[in-house]
Amino acid sequence: MSNQSTISTELENIAKVLWHFPDGASIEEISQHIYPELPIRTLQRRLSKLQTLGKLRIEGKTRSTTYHLVYPHNIPKFSQSFQVEESQREIDISGTHPQHLKNNFPKAADKTFSTTISLSASGEQILALVNRPLQQRTPVGYQREFLEDYQPNKTFYLSQQDIEMLTDISKVQPMEMPGETYHKDLLNRLMIDLSWNSSRLEGNTYSLLDTQRLIAFGEMPENKSLVETRMILNHKDAIELLVQSPERIGFNRYTILNLHAALAHDLLPDADGEGRLRIFSVGISQSVYIPLAIPQAIAEHFDIILDKAARIINPFEQAFFAMVHLPYLQPFEDVNKRVSRLAANIPLMRHGISPLSFVGVPHDLYIQGMLGVYELNRTDLLKDVFLWAYEQSSKRYAAVRQSLGEPDPFRLKYRKEIKDLVFMIVSECMTPKETIRKIQANAEQLPKEDQAKFIEVVDTAILSLHEGNIAPYHIQPEQFEAWQKGFLKK
Repeated sequence: MSNQSTISTELENIAKVLWHFPDGASIEEISQHIYPELPIRTLQRRLSKLQTLGKLRIEGKTRSTTYHLVYPHNIPKFSQSFQVEESQREIDISGTHPQHLKNNFPKAADKTFSTTISLSASGEQILALVNRPLQQRTPVGYQREFLEDYQPNKTFYLSQQDIEMLTDISKVQPMEMPGETYHKDLLNRLMIDLSWNSSRLEGNTYSLLDTQRLIAFGEMPENKSLVETRMILNHKDAIELLVQSPERIGFNRYTILNLHAALAHDLLPDADGEGRLRIFSVGISQSVYIPLAIPQAIAEHFDIILDKAARIINPFEQAFFAMVHLPYLQPFEDVNKRVSRLAANIPLMRHGISPLSFVGVPHDLYIQGMLGVYELNRTDLLKDVFLWAYEQSSKRYAAVRQSLGEPDPFRLKYRKEIKDLVFMIVSECMTPKETIRKIQANAEQLPKEDQAKFIEVVDTAILSLHEGNIAPYHIQPEQFEAWQKGFLKK
C-alpha cells in the first residue's frame, strides 16, 4: 500500500471513531478505539491534517482538548482528498462500516444514526448484525427464493401505514408537461440534486455547488478528477434519458440497460460492459455476500425482476422493490446501486409525484441497509432509509414548487396537446404558413373559450424553441436543425 493510501485509511479510521462520539473525544479515547493502533505522535499529526482539511474542529486546551467531526452524520472519504483511483468501482465498499474499529464503544454510541434517522427496532437489529466483524458473519450466496417468493401486489415490503404516509407527503402539484418553465426549473433542480447525492453515495467529493456549476455551465473544478466529473455528467445523461422518452421508459430491458450504459459510460475498464449484463463473477468488499456468477442465471433473474417490478401497482412499492432487487442481483459488472437509485424514480416520475433525490442520506447507513439485503435478505433497515429519504426529498421539492409559484393551469390542462402539436410542426418541417394553419385547426377542436389562449401558448412555444430546450418535446437535434433552416428561410 502506498504512503498516501495508508494516510488516507488512517484519516478515515479516525473519522469513524469520532463519528461514535457526537460530543467529541479526547486523544486518549481516540487512541483506545482506533484499529489498527497508531502511535500518539502519528495520531496527533493525523488529527492536525484533518483540521487542515476542514473535517475536524478542536476545542479546549492541553488535557481538556476534544476533537469533533465537522459533519458528524456523514463520514467523508478522505482518500479522495489525496487521490482518486482509476476506477471507483461500485462493488468496492471497503471501509463503509465500523468493523475497522475495536468493538468496545461506550453504550451511548450504540444507536449511531438515531440523531439523523429514526430506525425501527428491526432496522436497529439489522444494523447490529451487519456491523459484526466479517469472521462473525456467515458467508451466503444469492438466494433465489428471496425474489421468487415476492408476488406483485400480494407481497409488500412497505406496510399500508408506510404507503399512506408516503402518499400523504407526496401530495403536491404534479410535475408539469415537458417544455414549460415551471417544469424545467424543477427538472434542473432534480438533475443537480440527484446527480450530486447519488454520486456522493459512491464516494464522489464534488460539492453541491461544484455539481451545479458543472451541469449548468460545464465548469469543471481544478481539484476534481475526470472520473468524478464523468460520474456527475453520467447521472445528468441518465436523468435526461428518463424524462425525454416517457413512452418507452419503464421496467423493461430497453430502460434499465440504457440507464446502465449512461451511468457507466467511460467508467468501466472495458466499454463493452456498458449496458450489458455481467458474464463473470464479482465480489463485494467487506461483505460475506457472494452474488450469482452464472451468466444464464443472471439474465434469467434480471428478466424476472423486470417482470415483477412492471406488475407492481403502487409506485412507492415499485420504487423500493427496484432499490432492493437490482443491486442484490448485481446484474452488471459495476454501477448497480446507481442504476437502482435512478430506476426507483421511474414510477415516481410516471405518477407525477415528488422524485427521490436521496438528499442528506448518510453514506454508511445506506450501505449498511444494502448489506442487510445482501447478507440477511432483510429489508427493514434499507426501508428506514428509503422512508426518511423520500420525506426529505418531498419537502425539498414542495419548497421548490412554492418558490416557483403555481403552474399555469391552462398549460397543465392541455400539456399533451401542446407537446404533440409542437413535435408535429417541427418533425414535419412545416413552413410558417402551414404552422399557422395547423395551430388554428387544432385550436378549433377545443372549447371556444380556450381557443385564443391555446394559439398564444403554442405560438410562444414555437418561437421559444432552441437547441437547448427541444428534448422535452421529443424533438431530435437533426429534426430541429432541418425545421429551423426551412422555417427561417420561408
